[in-house]
Amino acid sequence: MLLDIAAIITGFTLLVWGADRFVIGASGIASNLGLPPMIIGLTIVGFGTSAPEILVSGMAAMQGNSGLAIGNALGSNIANIGLILGVTALIAPLNVQSQTLRREYPILLAVCIGTLLLMLDGTLGRIDGLILIAGLVAMLIAMVKIGKRSLASDPITAEILDELPEAMSTGKAIFNFSLGLALLLFSSRILVWGAVNIATAYGVSDLVIGLTIVALGTSLPELAASIASALKKEHDIAIGNVIGSNMYNLLAVLAVPGLIAPGPFDPLVLTRDMPMMLGLTLALFIISYGFGGAGRINRFEGTLLVLAFVAYQGVLFMHSEPVTAAEPTTNPQTIERQPS
Repeated sequence: MLLDIAAIITGFTLLVWGADRFVIGASGIASNLGLPPMIIGLTIVGFGTSAPEILVSGMAAMQGNSGLAIGNALGSNIANIGLILGVTALIAPLNVQSQTLRREYPILLAVCIGTLLLMLDGTLGRIDGLILIAGLVAMLIAMVKIGKRSLASDPITAEILDELPEAMSTGKAIFNFSLGLALLLFSSRILVWGAVNIATAYGVSDLVIGLTIVALGTSLPELAASIASALKKEHDIAIGNVIGSNMYNLLAVLAVPGLIAPGPFDPLVLTRDMPMMLGLTLALFIISYGFGGAGRINRFEGTLLVLAFVAYQGVLFMHSEPVTAAEPTTNPQTIERQPS
């Protein structure tokens, strides 16, 4: 058990550092290729902060733990809004000035609703995965167009420029990119190994492990980025990190188990987890869009978001009923479990 806990802690630590190296390297390569900073900020950096979720879900799906992969995607979105934005607003109330973000809110809502429609049949298959990947491509194209239309006067433009890594040589950028990718691959593997072993030892489903321990851990880059941005009064970046990450989680992360390990999933995903994610997404839209003026997430609203997240974790705890294996297998990571 101690080895499993050490694997999880080490995995989380290397995930965060690896994601940082990955983003720095990818941004440096893109900058040297002549991509505009706004496009780099809206696409490559956003993708980089979701790299931990993508790699963890990929490793989980390849090892037959698609529940962990699905839980990681949905749980990260719930944590991003309920915990990360909630805590960030408690530290520093967030003002939303960016017109770019106003154009991204409807895209996020559309992605959430589209994902729900794909999953209503209780199965996440390869066709669903391909549709999500097609949605990812469409979203990236839309983000590029939004970036090109964004005015220099948009507050998020200056904030993105401040957050981008410093210029570096192509060789150094490739080194950072390669190092980050290698760390992400290694850390995601040991993290999944430790998490599945703990799930097996305590008799809980891999879905619940994905929604709790793994989702919280892979959301650490967003938590650090949002709090740091808020303290530097870069409020639009703090919210933009969450919006971008949530879209990547649904379109890229959730596509992984569909493509690698297609099949039915726990019905509680539709009755418990998806409604929570959609509810928090709608709440974010209502409180921060700023109908008729600038949007704002104040401390009271931040408190409500955190309380909603804590209540949801309580529900997960109550649903964490022990499960039993159908038959012993040589690989404990592929033991068949009953729904949580």
